[in-house]
Amino acid sequence: MAPPSHPLPVRKPPSVLAPPAVDAARRTSSDVTALRFPDVPRGRLPRRVPVRQVLCLVPLVLVAVAAVRHRSVLAGGFGQLRTASWPWLLAAAGATCLTWVAAAFTRQGAVVQPLPKGRLLATQFAAGAANHLLPTGLGAGAVNLRFMTVCGVPLARSSAALALYLLAESVGRLGLLAALLAAFPDALRLGTLLPDGSAVPLLLGAAVLLVVAAAALALVRRLRTAVTGFLRDALGEARSVHTRPARALALWGGSLAFPALQAAGLAAVGQALRLPVPPAHMALAYLAATVAVALVPTPGGLGSVEAALIVALIAAGGPAAVATAVVLAYRVITVWVPLVPGALTLGALVRLKVI
Repeated sequence: MAPPSHPLPVRKPPSVLAPPAVDAARRTSSDVTALRFPDVPRGRLPRRVPVRQVLCLVPLVLVAVAAVRHRSVLAGGFGQLRTASWPWLLAAAGATCLTWVAAAFTRQGAVVQPLPKGRLLATQFAAGAANHLLPTGLGAGAVNLRFMTVCGVPLARSSAALALYLLAESVGRLGLLAALLAAFPDALRLGTLLPDGSAVPLLLGAAVLLVVAAAALALVRRLRTAVTGFLRDALGEARSVHTRPARALALWGGSLAFPALQAAGLAAVGQALRLPVPPAHMALAYLAATVAVALVPTPGGLGSVEAALIVALIAAGGPAAVATAVVLAYRVITVWVPLVPGALTLGALVRLKVI
C-alpha cells in the first residue's frame, strides 16, 4: 500500500504543568524594574487643594480691599484720635470689647444646648469681622450658624436660634430707642433724619414687599411648607429657651446690653472730642441711626452708618465738623482697629475646624 501524499501532523504529548487561571496575575521577571504610578481618584486633582488654608487668607484679603476702598475714612479717623482725650477713648474701647461678651450671652441664651464658652466668645469676635466684610448680618449669621452646627446643634435648631437672636436684638434695640425717646422727646429732630418727601416712598415700598411676601406664601406651596416648618421649629426652640430662667436672662439681658454698649461707646468718643451734645442724646442719635440703616445691604453698614450717624448727631444739636470727627473716630475704634485681629481669629477658627 502506497504511503499518503501528505504526512499526518505529529501531536505533542500533554504538558505536565497545569494551565494558569484566567484572571491570574502575571509574574514579572526579577531583572525588570516595575514602575508604580500614584492612584488618582476619578474626578479629583492629583494634588489636594488646601481649601482650609486658602479660606484662612480670604478674610485678610477682604480687609485689605475694604481698607483701600475706605482709606479716606481711615486717615480722617486716625487723625481725629490724635487730639482726643485718651481716658474717654479707653472707655469707648472697653465698651466695644464688652459688646462681644454681650453677643456671646445672647447667642447662648438663644439655644438650649450649652456651648463652649471660650470658643463662643472667640466666635463672636470673629463674627464681628465677618459682619463688616459681608452684607449686614450675613457674615455674623453664617459664622454662628456654622459654629452651632459644629457644636452638635442640629441645623433646624441652629437656624431657629439664629432667628431668635435676631428677633431679640431687634426688640432690644427698638425698646431702648423707644425708652430714650420717651425720656428725651426733644433730644432729636426726627424730621432731619430722612430727606424731604422720602417717607411716603418708604412706606409704599414696605407695603409692596409685604404684599409680595404674602402672595408668594399663598401661591407657592413648597415655600409655604418650608416657612411653616421653620416657624414651628423656631417657636418650639423659643418655648424651650424660656422654660429655663438662665437662658431667658442671657437672651434678653444680652440683647439689651449689646446696643446699649454700642451707644455708650459713641457717647464716650463724643466726650473725648468734646462734642457739645449730652451723652444720652448721643446714645439716642446712635440708636436712631442704626435702626434707620438696618435694611441697607452694605458690608457692615460701611458708608451708610457713617452718613446716618453724622446726620443723627447734627439732628441732636452737634456742629457738623465735630459730629463728623466723632463718627470717624468711633468707626475706627469699633470697626477698623478690631478688623485685622478679628480676621486673623476667623482664619484660625476655620483652620482649627471650630467653624
